[in-house]
Amino acid sequence: MTSHPTVDDAVVTTPVPDGYRLAELDTVADRDAIIDLDRWAFAFDIAPEDRSAVVWDLEPGRVVGVWDERDPGARRLAAVHASYAFALPVPGGARLPTAGLTWVGVHPGHRRRGLARAMLTTHLERSIARGEVLSALNAAEVGIYGRYGYGIATQGLKLTLGRGAELREVPGSADLVVELDTLDPARHGDLVQRVHTAVDRPGWITRDTDALRASHLVDWPSARRDAELLRIAVVRTADGEPRGYALFRRSEKWSPTNVAEGTVRVREAVALDPASARALWGTLTDLDLMASVETPWLAPDDALVHQLSDLRAAKPTMVDDVWIRVLDVPAALAARRYPSTVDVVLAVQDDLRAANTGHWHLRGGPEGAEVERTDAPAHLALDVADLGAAYLGGTSLGALANAGRVRELVPGALAPASAAFGWTVEPATSWGF
Repeated sequence: MTSHPTVDDAVVTTPVPDGYRLAELDTVADRDAIIDLDRWAFAFDIAPEDRSAVVWDLEPGRVVGVWDERDPGARRLAAVHASYAFALPVPGGARLPTAGLTWVGVHPGHRRRGLARAMLTTHLERSIARGEVLSALNAAEVGIYGRYGYGIATQGLKLTLGRGAELREVPGSADLVVELDTLDPARHGDLVQRVHTAVDRPGWITRDTDALRASHLVDWPSARRDAELLRIAVVRTADGEPRGYALFRRSEKWSPTNVAEGTVRVREAVALDPASARALWGTLTDLDLMASVETPWLAPDDALVHQLSDLRAAKPTMVDDVWIRVLDVPAALAARRYPSTVDVVLAVQDDLRAANTGHWHLRGGPEGAEVERTDAPAHLALDVADLGAAYLGGTSLGALANAGRVRELVPGALAPASAAFGWTVEPATSWGF
């Protein structure tokens, strides 16, 4: 026997086991239960010194949990998930309503009972009902989200630079000024938001709401163990216009022979053009008493990658970054632009969203696109997760076909479609949530 969710019954049909109840959570009244569940799910606790700095940033109306009510006297939260609302830049400049999935957790004592499936299916259905075209996430466990139609759309690259790492010269960088200061959210918050919002790169996670802006400038006390206060480097033009910034802190260290071996850990770096990137990283790699600089996760084609004279020395490490789930196939395909003419019928399979399954005739190019359902034979066949992987242009349909994830049904159809789905990347760094 199963009972059905009580959250938005008109759109949610996923059952949960008897004794469990799916419900929208109150971000105020249920806060302690949500935090307790999060600690169980991710095996962590808040450092004592961080408790006064914690920012509660979940959005009301976007948090759903599963209550264990089998024992009325010991009602407890068994699972939770939440989402953020923002507009995701897609190829061509459009920004699509997107649900940023976050805080997904199941108590270890309630695993393998279908609770995660109930929650994630609910998330998809509620997001669609709100008119959100995409869902995005950063995955804590990569083996989970492909089952729900998410595909890896962007990659993250981390580098460790030596002091004085050689960077190629970029015209105009010497004319820029880099200011160093102690981060003050009251003074620097508007500047950071202004520069961050100016980035127009597919997959960039915009901070459109107070919830998304709430915690990114918090200087966690626990992070200052053996390190300094959070600092900010701001790149400006000669007339004071901000063109980039980095949040960082330095950690002092000395060798037994009294040689400085400090580390600069960069938490976030954003540059709006190649000259600003060169000025920013040139400053961060030339700080006194520091031996190395650890970057945040960057896009694989970040400006720094191609400005370094010796990439090997930076010990590059790459992982998955942003995962994309297409919620509305025709709306998503019609909203983006294509650098070359595309006229293709895609056979899309979506096991969780029947409205997406079928043959879609995509016709478009640099100026726009149109999509309609069709009975015509398909040129290419793919799962909705693979469409999500290719959607932003960072993963090619050709690469997915080489892996057996996209099938070419009409010989010769793959190459032009793969070229049309690609996109020229803007010169900015990547950031997730």
